[in-house]
Amino acid sequence: MATVTQVQEATNADGQPIKLAVAYSDQVHDQSKYAAYLPVYDTTTKFPPTPLFDHDDRGRHADPSKPNLLSKNNPNVKVDKLTPRVGTEITGLQLSQLTGVQKDELALLIAERGVVVFRDQDFKDIGPDKQKEFGQYFGRLHVHPVGAHVKDHIEFHSIYLGKDNLYRLGSSTSKLTTTGYHSDVSYEHQPPGITLLTLLQVPSTGGDTGWTSQAAAYDRLSEPLKRFLEGLRAEHSGFPQAERAARDGHFVGRDPVRSFHPIVRVHPVTRQKVLFVNPGFTKRIVGLKEEESDAILKLLFKLTVEQHIAQSQDIQVRVKWDDRTVALWDNRVTAHTAISDYDVSDDAEGLRQGFRITTLGEVPIGVNGLISEWD
Repeated sequence: MATVTQVQEATNADGQPIKLAVAYSDQVHDQSKYAAYLPVYDTTTKFPPTPLFDHDDRGRHADPSKPNLLSKNNPNVKVDKLTPRVGTEITGLQLSQLTGVQKDELALLIAERGVVVFRDQDFKDIGPDKQKEFGQYFGRLHVHPVGAHVKDHIEFHSIYLGKDNLYRLGSSTSKLTTTGYHSDVSYEHQPPGITLLTLLQVPSTGGDTGWTSQAAAYDRLSEPLKRFLEGLRAEHSGFPQAERAARDGHFVGRDPVRSFHPIVRVHPVTRQKVLFVNPGFTKRIVGLKEEESDAILKLLFKLTVEQHIAQSQDIQVRVKWDDRTVALWDNRVTAHTAISDYDVSDDAEGLRQGFRITTLGEVPIGVNGLISEWD
């Protein structure tokens, strides 16, 4: 469904010649201040497997009271809980000006609250180098194996839905809803920790993002079911995503992987227990017979992802965007979904453009030291 208007000759970060498939129309964006952030696909570079590394979660270094980030002596700073269980909104602080100590406290706050939303930000205008530097503070940046990226910045995952590129609607056009809660690329051996999303253009209405607390979802399960799930791993696979991208004519920049992660994951800083399954990437439960695995995953997806999580309004938050809003969330404790409820063919409603910076976290560890495995 993507509209690729041209193929450009370019070079990658190592100076090697590559070809870029441009997935937007120049005519639509000839006056855009943020055309440099529009989606392209490197159709040449093949990346090696993501290497394992020691992840230093910045939340470990934070003062739990967060006196530097949430200073009571700054009358300009306003902090509001969006809901009791998930989501905090902050105004009066610029992400671009945070100190290292403040960033550490922010990492802890994101882990505790799931998602933290900053309003009235200049982040989109500080340039890609400073944007990338900010993301790298929290961890190694992820390069998406099949997704669109920003030209010259392969770590920036380009978020775009407009009349010249409908690809992000994907198969949802054949479904009753575009809503699909998920945790990004959970098949990675070290799945994402903190993700940052900023939007550069937004529709006049619609295009919100929803988050839900998988920690709260775990808390609501019965004690016998909790104990049963805590001893299990589930397979998270990137193969279907890669196969779908190849069918759609997109280049697969890194060979797909699968991981076997604990179904109940323990956050390395807060120690909270969370469900770590999602319909997009979780395929089977290790050690169970096929019928048993299917039945339990169906239960979890129906009761904990699609209904218990996605329809439990009291553990969700829905955020309305503007073009000066930045959201940061912890993929280890939340699931999220884009809400594509606007008509991109209607110029009055507009389009949705932004970019995502995703950091990789630690190898997941479950209850009683149960750790992820892979082939």
